[in-house]
Amino acid sequence: MTEKITLGPMPYMSVMPAVLVGSNVKGKPNYMTAAWATVASMAPPMVCVALNKARYTALGIEDNKSFSLNVTTSSQVIETDYCGITSGSQKDKSDIFTSFYGKLETAPMAAECPVNIECKLFTSVDCGSHLLYIGEVIEVHADKSCVTDGKPDIKKINPIVYAQATYFSVGSETGKAFSDGRKYQQ
Repeated sequence: MTEKITLGPMPYMSVMPAVLVGSNVKGKPNYMTAAWATVASMAPPMVCVALNKARYTALGIEDNKSFSLNVTTSSQVIETDYCGITSGSQKDKSDIFTSFYGKLETAPMAAECPVNIECKLFTSVDCGSHLLYIGEVIEVHADKSCVTDGKPDIKKINPIVYAQATYFSVGSETGKAFSDGRKYQQ
């Protein structure tokens, strides 16, 4: 058996997507980078993202009751990181991406990102240092070129993933979920 050591309590996840959270703040589109985002529910479809309470983007989410999650690509690492290290309260970031609006008309989405998830705020949960925003997915907008069989194709998107203060590209496929386990023999 491999020896284990204790590392202390921390919110460790090996990798997370690096997405741009979009919200209108004081009448302008604003984007911030977040890696703490995931699926919250399949039916109804919901996603969630955790934002530090001090984040400027949170003002727009609270005011408009909407936000977007924009899937970034590995070729957008500079713009993506900039949106994470620069606060919209200090610098107008509305011209970094071309913003468009969907059904809600209140959640800006970055046209340069291959996948945009338009969300109506379902609820927020105070988790201590961060607020967890849970959004009902109103629509997913995707570049036609990155869709296979009606779904976003990770190989075509090549999204940025975040782990331990470093950005990575997605690697090669290692198996098929919900099927490879059937080969297990005891």
